[in-house]
Amino acid sequence: MENKKEMRNWLNEFNLTHPFVIAGPCSAETEEQVLKIAHALKDSDVSVFRAGIWKPRTRPGGFEGVGEIGLKWLKKAKAETGMLMGTEVATAAHCKLALENDIDVLWVGARTTANPFAVQEIADTLKGTDKIVLIKNPVNPDMALWLGGVERLYAAGIKNLGVIHRGFSTYEKTKYRNIPEWQIAIELQNKFPDLPLIIDPSHITGNRDMILEVTQEALDLNYDGMIIETHNDPDNAWSDAAQQVTPEALLQIFKDLKVRKVSGDTDEFANKMTKLRANIDVLDANLLELLGKRMKVADEIGQVKKDANVAVLQSNRWNEIQAKMIAEGGKKGLTEEFIVKLFKDIHQESIGHQEKILNKL
Repeated sequence: MENKKEMRNWLNEFNLTHPFVIAGPCSAETEEQVLKIAHALKDSDVSVFRAGIWKPRTRPGGFEGVGEIGLKWLKKAKAETGMLMGTEVATAAHCKLALENDIDVLWVGARTTANPFAVQEIADTLKGTDKIVLIKNPVNPDMALWLGGVERLYAAGIKNLGVIHRGFSTYEKTKYRNIPEWQIAIELQNKFPDLPLIIDPSHITGNRDMILEVTQEALDLNYDGMIIETHNDPDNAWSDAAQQVTPEALLQIFKDLKVRKVSGDTDEFANKMTKLRANIDVLDANLLELLGKRMKVADEIGQVKKDANVAVLQSNRWNEIQAKMIAEGGKKGLTEEFIVKLFKDIHQESIGHQEKILNKL
């Protein structure tokens, strides 16, 4: 699959003067609820009304969606509001029912994307469709797996494709429900700049109070749109209550978001950017030089440990380094999340160097 300008055709056909928006409840709960939210959104920037019909839950026993009856509610919402309708599909049966009920936008969820067999089944079922088909990143941070899902759909003759960045699972406790790992989405964007990229701040944050912040960050990175879970009574929603916003809150988010130009168009801007980027290049080279020197010290430490027959990992020392660096980083305006991730990677590389020394014959 190669990047083509035509990948943006379906998005360009909306002829929007604002980012593309998909919004609606996490789950369709009742016909009344679906219609009430749809009518609240119909005269806004929302192009596609969403509602979950089938809900894959992490553990059994929870609400798993109303099923096929919910598609009838979406058809009614479409007839009454004129908005396009969208929902998540996870099986061939879901796809067939969605097509039969004239759902306009289908997306493959994160758990399904992680299973190539399931994605292929969906691709085979939707072969040649002119519906818009989006694919969320897999739950694990694997760009190749995400891209592989897109390629399976593309190979099935599905041309109206896009990707949704919804964050990645982690065992670590962070402020996010699913950590963004922005660099993975940016890498995909660099490979396929014309493949529409949509942010899902609801699943990344798990917290309605952070929706604006993450959506703005995505727009600053040239994302094409957003998918935001919206409910008329979010605190009493049947699923994912904490991450859903009211229609009124969504409209305020639209007002607060700042859409920036892709690039500057003056010589002054270009000159300033050239100088600043040259400065960045020098600093990056210095960083690499320092990291190289640090690893040489790690090699020496590894040799000392080998001579004394001491294990590589010294947990107390690592905890001391981490605490110190978090404190020092904070003084320099660096977030704890960044410092922890950065020094964890440096620490892992140092361990690798020391293990080579210890296991060298």
